[in-house]
Amino acid sequence: MPIDLYYTSLSPPCRSVMMTAYMAGVDVNLKMLNLMNRDQLKPEFLKINPQHNVPTIVDEDGFCLNESQAICMYLINRYGGHKAQHLYPEEAQQRAVIDQLLNFGSSVLFANARDLFIPVVMHGAKQLDPAALKNFHDGIGFVDIRLADSAYAAGQHLTIADIALVASISSIDAVDSRILDKYSHIQTWLKRCQKEIAHYEELNGNGAKLYGQFVKNALEKIDVAESLYTGKFDV
Repeated sequence: MPIDLYYTSLSPPCRSVMMTAYMAGVDVNLKMLNLMNRDQLKPEFLKINPQHNVPTIVDEDGFCLNESQAICMYLINRYGGHKAQHLYPEEAQQRAVIDQLLNFGSSVLFANARDLFIPVVMHGAKQLDPAALKNFHDGIGFVDIRLADSAYAAGQHLTIADIALVASISSIDAVDSRILDKYSHIQTWLKRCQKEIAHYEELNGNGAKLYGQFVKNALEKIDVAESLYTGKFDV
């Protein structure tokens, strides 16, 4: 019996769970929520997840879980087996690095993109906030530095840390590829991951394009600072 996964395609965290589930061989029953229609606030979903966020899973035994990092870890720990062990190795230090990057991806990289774009997309802001823009590039820059000496974010093979980072960075790339122009290590890594992640376009690429177009439509209505693309700021 498949696990129910409540999601929206625009969400990078949701797409990271979809990619992880497929790579781990976990069968999921996709249940799309339209957040603009406030599906997440309907009583039947609030019973499952009072925090009313996505992604959220309901396992076949009724176990409910939200937060993408926790879900990805759970799927590997419970269902991954030998096939997917490399995605979240049991060795303590390897796992600690992956956990660190998952937390970074959620609390810094994804959060920085949200803080930069949401005021324009959802609240009618007339410009990108300079401080948010600097934080946005600082986060991307950390990933690029990390990838300077390794093929993947947590070492020399793909893990769930890469999957989570790919979901966010591919969405940024879909807004405008010029944003990543100065981050050559990210560009090489992203292409590598896109080839390695099974059914990439179906599970992530198409949703990233939707996200990119959603943000792009809002940015076209304002004067966008060149620093969005260059990462160069006046001091």
